[in-house]
Amino acid sequence: MRDIDDVPRPNGELAMQVIAMPADTNADGDIYGGWLMSQMDLAGSITASRRAGGRVATVAVTGMAFMSPVNVGAVVSCHTEILEVGRSSIRINVEVWTAEYDDDAPVKVTEGEFVFVAIDDNGRTRSVD
Repeated sequence: MRDIDDVPRPNGELAMQVIAMPADTNADGDIYGGWLMSQMDLAGSITASRRAGGRVATVAVTGMAFMSPVNVGAVVSCHTEILEVGRSSIRINVEVWTAEYDDDAPVKVTEGEFVFVAIDDNGRTRSVD
């Protein structure tokens, strides 16, 4: 039996969950990496907009590597952790973990660093609240 401390766990807070659907696959039945990245961007923007107290825009994404495929029907969980808050920007790490419907063991799929900037109603940079 494994010690609970030996079980890998996501860093950060659960920001979003979604089920990978057949419409999100390529002709070979694999979930698109771009679809997964868009889910990460959504999860990061939820966290960033809460921290910024309003509207944000994605300005950079760095350091993504896919470690495991995502299967159709898998529950995709995006966990976010704020790494740094600047005058108008917020740097967030987003981790993606999946769990199959018949197996609760979480599997890390990827992670990436997203940078968001707070913007006003005119689309101009503003200070983070």
